[in-house]
Amino acid sequence: MNDSVPSLSSTLPERCVIVVDNALPAGLAANAAAVVALTVGQRHPGLVGAPLVDASGGVHPGLIPIGIAVLGASQEELAAVRHKAMATTECDVVDFPVQGQQTTNYAAFGEAVAAVPGQALRYVAVALVGERKPLGKVVSKLGLLG
Repeated sequence: MNDSVPSLSSTLPERCVIVVDNALPAGLAANAAAVVALTVGQRHPGLVGAPLVDASGGVHPGLIPIGIAVLGASQEELAAVRHKAMATTECDVVDFPVQGQQTTNYAAFGEAVAAVPGQALRYVAVALVGERKPLGKVVSKLGLLG
């Protein structure tokens, strides 16, 4: 499931984890988490829960019903997490290379990524979606961001 757009199934993934570079300032860390979360939502539309209705009858958009752990890691740990997760077939991986925070132009972002061999890319965030046990093995040594 990790090499392209995942095959969408009717079952809800058991776990969603976002791992962010813990050396980033708060604003850039929030940006990195938001970028990968948006892509996770697009790739896994079943992760959006039913709308919520308050006691006054106001309707609020549905949110993710399984929660999202946001963990922190060093650059080296991020690369290792991505590599380990890519080897796990039960896991969908969404990564955000550092070049994405160096420009606001998506074409320039694409060109910058294209100039770096895959094994040399560094990441500001990686999102993992899939089964609880395989994901747990990938991120078990990481703590919450912050």
